[in-house]
Amino acid sequence: MTEHSFTTNFTVDQTPEAVFAAINNVRGWWSEEIDGSTDKLGEVFDYRYKDVHFCKVKVTELVPGKKVGWFIVDNYFSFTKDETEWKGTSIAFDIAQKGDKTEVRVTHQGLVPEYECYDICSDGWTTYINGSLRSLIATGKGRPNVGQPMNESERALTL
Repeated sequence: MTEHSFTTNFTVDQTPEAVFAAINNVRGWWSEEIDGSTDKLGEVFDYRYKDVHFCKVKVTELVPGKKVGWFIVDNYFSFTKDETEWKGTSIAFDIAQKGDKTEVRVTHQGLVPEYECYDICSDGWTTYINGSLRSLIATGKGRPNVGQPMNESERALTL
């Protein structure tokens, strides 16, 4: 594999602390179908999009105003030959003050062009990060997937 992991960035007028809080409000920008804590170090949360994508995400780094780190513990895609393509990858949200602006740089380490899901996932991340997360930071309103949280029997079927 190459080292061309997916990365994107944007700048906003809000403080690094406000950006950090918005990133940790995963239900506010990625999906309302999140089960578990998204803002506590060492916690694991489940993401779900219909019957298309499930993943189990561990919060690996929380440095207020500076960084959020996730590790993909498990993954399922209904649309790829290797249903587990994201498994073992990591996502870093780096936050940096740039003059009177705050830069957000997101890298999905391991999401590389060789993956079957790369084009779809890159488009998805761009929409969620540069669109929904940026909107949540700037306006207080993101555009997450809307749905019902998983119940216990549904969660048992996912991973």
